[in-house]
Amino acid sequence: MSEAHDLNSAEPNEVLYEVDECIATITLNAPERMNTISGPMLRQLTELLVTAEEDTGVRCVILTGSGRAFCAGLNLEEAKSSSGISGGTFSATLDLRNTPPTVMQAMDTPTICAVNGGAAGYGMDTALGCDIRLMADTAKLAAAFTRRGVVPESGGTWFLPRMIGWEKASELIFTGRTLSAEESVEWGLASRVVPAAELMSHARALAKEIAENAPLAVQASKRMMRMGLNETFPDHVHHVYLQLLPLMRSQDMKEGMMAFLEKRKPDFKGR
Repeated sequence: MSEAHDLNSAEPNEVLYEVDECIATITLNAPERMNTISGPMLRQLTELLVTAEEDTGVRCVILTGSGRAFCAGLNLEEAKSSSGISGGTFSATLDLRNTPPTVMQAMDTPTICAVNGGAAGYGMDTALGCDIRLMADTAKLAAAFTRRGVVPESGGTWFLPRMIGWEKASELIFTGRTLSAEESVEWGLASRVVPAAELMSHARALAKEIAENAPLAVQASKRMMRMGLNETFPDHVHHVYLQLLPLMRSQDMKEGMMAFLEKRKPDFKGR
């Protein structure tokens, strides 16, 4: 069954949300400006990421864009106005609970970015914030930050050295280079390239494959991978053991073992 989400706001819906068969699809929806990031879009994207994370019926999230771009970075027309992202005065603190990169980083639900077109600046960082990236053959990743006089403000300086190493991250960030879909895979920034017309079917097939597994185990695995980035190995294996204990008492683990013994497909319930 398909479920649409209404933000119940006076703001136009710049982000769409739909749940179908345990898969939530979040779509940046301002194609007339190539899905450039605005204040309303940031707020709506954050809210919908939290909605997906809190919904126990959602086992995987697909993030994509409408039109010919995934996200072409910040909306510079809005940013140059006093009401824009960079307009007015800046707060001395950043509320990490309410920004898409930090909300996405804290999610236990797996995320797939279906990069349907250009992903530049903030858009590239947002794509990198997902666990897996599938790219249309027409898509590109553009690390255009230094070409605009800014740093990768939405996670790029954290993601890139961890994903591709210091040297390649330095080359990409310092030059502000644009990578084709094929180059993105070669650099280790995307899983695969697919024909543009088949992007969402490939993304949904992958999401369905993830969603068919025990959701508590998948979420715990993602949580452990995230924690492991900043832990010693001895600390990590102890934390993994503590995560394993409640899973061993779950109905899903019993179902997984019985399904294996009975040579049938398991029916996981998330409990």
